[in-house]
Amino acid sequence: MNIIRILAILLIIAGVMSLIYGGFNYTKETEEVKLGPIEMSVKEKEIVNIPVWAGVSMIAVGAILLLF
Repeated sequence: MNIIRILAILLIIAGVMSLIYGGFNYTKETEEVKLGPIEMSVKEKEIVNIPVWAGVSMIAVGAILLLF
């Protein structure tokens, strides 16, 4: 398999996964207070939504690359 077919398959898989899950989330840790040896930190949960049009376009571009 050449690199274009691998890229096409990865785009199709990424597009399908984005349509199934709709996005992903991650935890961001920030330092709030640091007083000598005492440190307090806050963990914030961030959510990144992937639009439906982006998932569909990834699938379409992957299919076009796979055909050529």
